[in-house]
Amino acid sequence: MSDRKNIFVLGLDEANLPTLRAVPDAQEYEYHPLLTIEELQHGEVSVAELFDKARGVLDSFEGSIDAIVGYWDFPVSTLVPMLSERYGTRSTGLESVVKCEHKYWSRLEQQKVIDEHPRFGRVDLEADDPQPPEGVRFPMWLKPALSYSSELAFGVKDQQEFLEAVEAIRKGVARVGRPFEYILDRLDLPEEMAGVGGQVCLAEEALSGIQVAVEGYVHNGEVTVYGVLDSINYPDSSSFLRHQYPSALPEPVVRRLHDVSERVMRQIGMDAATFSIEYFYDPRTDAINLLEINPRHSQSHAELFEYVDGVPNHHCMLSLALGKDPALPHRAGPYEVAAKWYYRWFADGAAHQVPTPEDIERIEREIPGVRVDVVPEEGQRLSETPHQDSYSYELAHIFTGGNSEEDLRAKYDRCVAALGLAFDETEPGGRDQKNV
Repeated sequence: MSDRKNIFVLGLDEANLPTLRAVPDAQEYEYHPLLTIEELQHGEVSVAELFDKARGVLDSFEGSIDAIVGYWDFPVSTLVPMLSERYGTRSTGLESVVKCEHKYWSRLEQQKVIDEHPRFGRVDLEADDPQPPEGVRFPMWLKPALSYSSELAFGVKDQQEFLEAVEAIRKGVARVGRPFEYILDRLDLPEEMAGVGGQVCLAEEALSGIQVAVEGYVHNGEVTVYGVLDSINYPDSSSFLRHQYPSALPEPVVRRLHDVSERVMRQIGMDAATFSIEYFYDPRTDAINLLEINPRHSQSHAELFEYVDGVPNHHCMLSLALGKDPALPHRAGPYEVAAKWYYRWFADGAAHQVPTPEDIERIEREIPGVRVDVVPEEGQRLSETPHQDSYSYELAHIFTGGNSEEDLRAKYDRCVAALGLAFDETEPGGRDQKNV
């Protein structure tokens, strides 16, 4: 038996292996996959079945189980504390995770300690004539209490669009909502959550401004924010174009984001865990508004922290799970700035000329400070790729490190050109095309 620490990773995927292997002390860690992405995210999941399946793997393992971790949303985020409790590994409690993930409960907790959130309320999906909650005005967003990657989240500007969105959510809410109710049943819920359940629709007034992500962790009850990133959308779209690190916002705004995040996470009661909080900052009014709390770090930012700070943010997750110091180095990486770009298509079609792994390796060799993950397979229809938002299709994730924003943009443009993806039934064109 080796002396290496056995770390079980729920939904361990090929795309994250390079960054998991780039953390300090990685040579001391043995990563073990625990359930596949397909098992965890495709179709309607059964948390009870997944829990039993994971226990089967862990019970038959002959070495020590030193950590159980995950960097995906529900059900991974909830399985981590459930399994950690069962096997005596470090993790935050299940209730603190659910207080982040259940969007309605999360809002109830937030409003106890901050004012930096939009007006919100529940929508009765059972009503014959569903109405927006009192005091919540158009334009607004409708979303299930729980969803994957903005699935079933709809921006609506009038009653007609509201009703159409309610109908779509009614049809799709059970896929994640029903399994989530299994989790809620395991908790001693407060009075304000009595009878709410997991198949809930939330309405929130639309926010405007610059989207910002705050990454941090809670260690021995102390909240630390280690990074603030800007999220830039495609023009006239709610779909991300890129996440950029570090944020270009003024220092006083960044300090306020730190303060609000610390207050909220103390209220949530999380410990020995990472988090990622999404905000809107409106430069015209100087207003900050919290959009949502994720009870895990963002794996999609791992390369960005490695490019700028020298260590992927997976380091915090692994260190917390092993009882080590989770602090990240500061600006010790090779680049001043970094970005994760979402190369998207705004129309359906089948993908052709999808680059091979060898093609991608060549692109990464020729353009320094670049990593590329292509989403569709040759001939696959974009509408059949899983976990897309309601308005576009992701073609590739392109990570770039550079010494200026211009540098990042130039590398991204070179990558898009080099990928050479083509589609039938759509006009090949620029990345901002919207021929829906």
